[in-house]
This record gives sequence, structure tokens and C-alpha cells, in this order.
Amino acid sequence: MTFATDARSDLPLVLGGNVFGWTADRQESFRILDGFVDAGGSQVDTADVYSAWAEGNSGGESETIIGEWIAKTGKRDKLFIGTKVGSLAGLDNLRASTISKAVDDSLARLKTDYIDLYWAHQDDQSTPQEETLTAFDALVKAGKVRYLGASNFSADRLESALKVSDANGLARYAAIQPLYNLLDHAEFESGVGEVAEAHNLATLPYWGLAAGFLTGKYRRGTEVDSPRASSVISRYANDRGYGVIDALDQIAAARQAPISAIALAWLNQQSTVLAPIASARTAEQLPDLLAIKDITLSADELATLRRAAA
Repeated sequence: MTFATDARSDLPLVLGGNVFGWTADRQESFRILDGFVDAGGSQVDTADVYSAWAEGNSGGESETIIGEWIAKTGKRDKLFIGTKVGSLAGLDNLRASTISKAVDDSLARLKTDYIDLYWAHQDDQSTPQEETLTAFDALVKAGKVRYLGASNFSADRLESALKVSDANGLARYAAIQPLYNLLDHAEFESGVGEVAEAHNLATLPYWGLAAGFLTGKYRRGTEVDSPRASSVISRYANDRGYGVIDALDQIAAARQAPISAIALAWLNQQSTVLAPIASARTAEQLPDLLAIKDITLSADELATLRRAAA
């Protein structure tokens, strides 16, 4: 069985766990997980570093909440869990000793004996790729990890890692997690995306909704109360960004669908993409994301969005 077929579910969406223990407390996170799984979702994305940036947190909060939900519901078999190593303070590298400790820490917090998809959260050019990949391979052989993924890698480094795995008979990266959405597409498509295409790697993009901008809540002349509002506005609130919102509005209105679901559907229909990652801060935000299940954009709609985002 390949990664793509094993990871695929009836709902082509990965639930982002970055909000768990940050903007969604334990109770709300449980509601979000309940709603996602009840709707047919299975893939959940987290990391050991989530959410160390929040006041009073030190990392591991998201994994802990997911593990507590599993313990409460007994639904480990309903989840395809992806978590990451390489960004948490003190474990912010891809050395063999770091990977060995980090995976056991994550397994304990997640209250499981295996991780479906273990990501290198970011590249570590100070550690030989042979060391990193040998350590990852050992986890696969031990049954602690099923599949490997590379997040935030350059095209050259990803290509190099694949060659190292193939030359040494080591488990190779099966998936990539890049920044990719309607407003951030050119760099991916001319770089890492080409490597993914050539090597049949599954793409699970983060920031699929451009940090919330493509939900439509950011409008000309309006203020948004969000922890990320200032950074989102400085990055996307311009003529191009609002032009994409206008195009999404047009298609969403014609389909009577949420614009966030249209934006995710565009991403889901791009080459190599298995499913986009998106987060919900409340259970009430879930339906707009879950609507992707019933949307397949036409060639004309895809072209309209592509032109707006040019």
C-alpha cells in the first residue's frame, strides 16, 4: 500500500492541530476533533513545538490534547496522525539523538505506540542527511513510525535526501508539507512542487487558507480581531489579495458554498496535492472547511481563480 492510498480519506482535508492549546482550549479542541472525525475526517497535523509560542506554553500542548482525546474516545484507529520533529527548543535539529528522544516524547503525549506520518519540521543543514535518514529509517523498522515527510525543504535538499535514501536502502520521504495556497503558489510550483511531481510525493500544504485571509473575513476597510491579523494584513491585504477574494466570492455565491471551501477545493485539485491543511479555532468554524467534501471545481472556475491569483 502506498502512502497516498493509506492516508486518503473520504474527507480531503487535514485538520491543523496548531490551534490546540493555543486559540482552542482543551474542551473546544475536543469538540473540533469530534466534529471532524464524525464528518469522515481522519488526518490530523500537529508538532512537538505546538504551541510553544503561546504565553505559558512550552511545546507539546497540541499533542497532549490529541492524546487525551484519544484516551477519552478510544478512537485512535480513526486518526491518521502526523507530527513533527526539529523545531522545539532543545530539540531543534535533525540529529539521530534528537530524533530518538523526540519521537518517544511525542508518542507519550499522543498516548499511542505509533505515528502515522513523522515529519522533519524543517531542514537541518548542520546534520548529514545520512544521519537523519538512518535515524528515521530505524523508527520505521521499529514500528514507531509508518511514513516520513519533509516540511519546509528546498527543492535541492529534498532531491538530495531522496537520493541518499535510495542509495542506502533507507526509508524515504513520502510526503512534503510546503507553504502553498492561492496567494502563495509560484515559488512552490517552480521548485519543490516539481520534485514532488517527479518523485510521486504527496503534497499536504500548510496555510491553505493563507493564515485565514482566504476565509473572507478580511475585507477592504474592515478590522479583524485575530492574533494573526496584523501579519495577515501586511502580507495579503492588497489589490491582488482582494482580487482573489472577489473571484472566490463570485464562485462561492454561484455554488452557495463558503469561500474558504472554494479556496481549499482549488488547492485540493492541484497536481500532487493529497489534501490541504486547515485549522478551526471553534467547532462552529468546521462546517465551512468540511464543505470541501462536496466541491469539485470546473476547469473554468479553476482558471478564473488562477487568473485572479497571477
